[in-house]
Amino acid sequence: MTNRDFIVVSTTHDAEHKARELAALVVRQRLAACAQVYPVRSVYWWDGEVQDAEEWRVDLKTRADLADKLAEFIGENHSYDTPEIIGVPVVTGSTAYLDWVNTETRTG
Repeated sequence: MTNRDFIVVSTTHDAEHKARELAALVVRQRLAACAQVYPVRSVYWWDGEVQDAEEWRVDLKTRADLADKLAEFIGENHSYDTPEIIGVPVVTGSTAYLDWVNTETRTG
């Protein structure tokens, strides 16, 4: 196991097809090596009241130095007014997997 400069960036969408489309766009742009899409239930404040909605979460595995580019790309390609864009550091991970993430993401 190793500690390197990688993050997981999460966002959500209101429909599975939108989440999958965004995931594919991000991976094609080499802003993330991998994306996982799965259903979640979100409870949150919006428009002055509590909302309860089914959403689709997208977790994107990438390098920390791509965080700003990835956040900008998500913002430009998302249908929400204020999309969730949260990055959390990878504290530890297998060397082989993190090497793969590094290889499969944009370097420039």
